[in-house]
Amino acid sequence: MEFVDDCLSSGEEDYYCSDRESLEDALENDDSDSHFAPPKGSSSKVITQESLLAAQREDLCRVMELLPLKEHHARTLLIHYRWDVEKIFAVLVEKGKYCLFTEAGVPMSHDSNSSMSTSTTTCDICMEDLLSSEMTKMDCGHCFCNSCWTEHFIVKINEGQSRRIRCMSHKCFAICDEATIRTLVNKRHPDLAKKFDRFLLESYIEDNKMVKWCPSTPHCGNAIRVEDDECCEVECSCGNQFCFSCLCEAHSPCSCTMWELWVKKCRDESETVNWITVYTKPCPKCHKPVEKNGGCNLVGCICGQAFCWLCGGATGREHTWSTITGHSCGRYKEDQEKKSEHAKRDLYRYMHYYNRYKAHKDSFKQESRLKETIRDKVAVLEGKNSELRDFSWVTNGLYRLFRSRRALSYSYPFAFYMFGAELFHDEMTKEDLEIKQNLFEDQQQQLETNVEKLSKFIEEPFEGYSEDNIMKMRMQVINLSIITDTLCKKMYEYIEMDLLGSLQYGIHNIAPYHSKGVEKATELSISWAAKSCNDDMCQNLEDSTNCIERLTRQSRQQIVTLFSQPSTLVALEDEDDADSPGEDRRI
Repeated sequence: MEFVDDCLSSGEEDYYCSDRESLEDALENDDSDSHFAPPKGSSSKVITQESLLAAQREDLCRVMELLPLKEHHARTLLIHYRWDVEKIFAVLVEKGKYCLFTEAGVPMSHDSNSSMSTSTTTCDICMEDLLSSEMTKMDCGHCFCNSCWTEHFIVKINEGQSRRIRCMSHKCFAICDEATIRTLVNKRHPDLAKKFDRFLLESYIEDNKMVKWCPSTPHCGNAIRVEDDECCEVECSCGNQFCFSCLCEAHSPCSCTMWELWVKKCRDESETVNWITVYTKPCPKCHKPVEKNGGCNLVGCICGQAFCWLCGGATGREHTWSTITGHSCGRYKEDQEKKSEHAKRDLYRYMHYYNRYKAHKDSFKQESRLKETIRDKVAVLEGKNSELRDFSWVTNGLYRLFRSRRALSYSYPFAFYMFGAELFHDEMTKEDLEIKQNLFEDQQQQLETNVEKLSKFIEEPFEGYSEDNIMKMRMQVINLSIITDTLCKKMYEYIEMDLLGSLQYGIHNIAPYHSKGVEKATELSISWAAKSCNDDMCQNLEDSTNCIERLTRQSRQQIVTLFSQPSTLVALEDEDDADSPGEDRRI
């Protein structure tokens, strides 16, 4: 019972945790990701409120290690380039140090600590002569009084520009020193200074395309960082699974655009409006929809207005069996007839896909309740005197059913837009579209058939079966689990390569298929973040080392030439002599 509890509580990421020996032969020729391999390190990380500073400092250390910069200048560079360290290195090599700093607003000369020339200085903003102690000079060299600086900072923070507050001087694009901003604002508005610090800290999430807040409701306070691809699906430590690209629920194989349109279509009840268009006519007086419930074409609204059902025009109430007194509308209007027929076809097509989508979603909800039932059934079997002790095949089959059922349900919104006229009517000929639709629907039908078979076996009362029947059922569940996994993978490959891959504009991307389900993000380690980056440049250089090694030797030499700093030169030479590229080294 303890083993089953572990399996049932582990989630999809621990899919196929046992039964290795019985399935090794079945999977011997399968080149897919092993279902039974121990979970590898997750490529996505959960950033909590406690580890946010550590995550930000990790990138700051990488930049400060390569460039002779203060921390606030390194942060200015990172915010400008959206916390993309590799892009900073690329711009440095391609355009040089001057262009890199100028575009980001980092001053080339740092003379803020130079002494004032006289005891009194005139502020060019308020035009008052003040003591040097009441003036502040920024790194760009511009000097104004503390009062003017403070007012400038307060306005910018309240306007939401905390992350990049520029110098007040005309045509100066240098970013002001965050320490100076914090000191001056704190003297007048301590709460605003805290707000400024929070904005700087959260810029790692707000300005970073590889980090996003978890969209859970209520908000868990976590953020997720992905390492490689923005188009993926992740699971936060709070249990919320979502699409990292659009922050909606995990919806592959639907693209983000398709899912957005589908949700809007269902939410706005646009098909109800379609039904009203087809089966009702607006009253010419009160404009409310009126449904015809008899054979006569003279219709009366509840407001008292009579009108012709054929053309919708207002009429009197006098009529014969064939005509309405004083009214004639016998002229044929082709556009109106075509519009009505088109609306009917759209309605029937939508209902076809929506009914199947909803049916599989409902099945998924019902099957999600099987966890407790499976636990009880296994408990009964474990209480018997039986040689059967490993029932992981049941939980493995259950999680495979969850994954396949969900992929199947979202395949219907995908098909609705992929083979409709709303998005891709100019991308393929009618013949090509028909061929691809038939191939897709064949794969979809095969997957649907095997998912239903797997669901049937999982729901059987196997706790009362004999050992022979349980062994037969075990092999059926294992085989169906492998088949559904293979069919899911093939359907995803067909969507990515033959359907979306053949489009002229590649704006529709889907999250890749994973046999183990949506990847669960692991918490970012903050054990190394206790020491200051300025005291010991960086405690973990593995990421920055890998990035530098991807640069060519020629690029490295350009960096050395640009800076001619002994510490940088030593770092590059040590890197060439390192035993392994991932070894941690300190300068």
